[in-house]
Amino acid sequence: MNVDERLVTAIRTGLAELADPAKAPAMQAYMKSAMPFRGVAKPERSALLKRVLAAHTLPDRVTFSGTVLKLWRTAEFREERYAAIDLSGYRAYRRWQDPELVPVYEEMIVGGAWWDVVDEVAIRRIGPILRDHRARMTPIMLAWAHDGDLWRRRTAIICQVGAKEDTDTELLTRAVEPSIAEPEFFLRKGIGWALRDYAKTAPNWVRCFVDDHPGLSGLSRREALKHIG
Repeated sequence: MNVDERLVTAIRTGLAELADPAKAPAMQAYMKSAMPFRGVAKPERSALLKRVLAAHTLPDRVTFSGTVLKLWRTAEFREERYAAIDLSGYRAYRRWQDPELVPVYEEMIVGGAWWDVVDEVAIRRIGPILRDHRARMTPIMLAWAHDGDLWRRRTAIICQVGAKEDTDTELLTRAVEPSIAEPEFFLRKGIGWALRDYAKTAPNWVRCFVDDHPGLSGLSRREALKHIG
């Protein structure tokens, strides 16, 4: 696996320099994270990544994905995992955002196994790849919608959040339906979120969907109809 070790070190060193040990315990407690925090807030982390990534150019796709995975797999603090996600979406490497990166994002989704990681990857990484490569990505999302892993399922449900007119309603329907009867909060909340977001674009479609699916949980139903009555 090709890795830019200098970039990994620069990110880790930068985060260590920004660390605020007084803030770290509260951040860890809020996120209910087993992994400790450095105590670096998002604005400071974003500024660091902007500076460091501009100074380190990754030469090819293999080094890009290898460096992302190295930072992710060897992280000792949660901000290092956030930085791996930030690196994965850096604009200079937009040309590599295609289905070949799905295994990288799948590792983050399954290994991260919490909403702060999964939602970012689902909406800002998997979602754009889906819209650019529907023929290859739709079967993957349909398989994930039936998967035994909660977070793959949630990804399939919410990956079109923000898609607006580009939303594939057939995929949305088929991603939601397998989880309607599931008691898991993150699935019920994800269903409501996905429907609520699409209601901004197509409120009548969402209202009909809710009417046609009486098995929706109260949570999912309330969220879906939150802004349309």
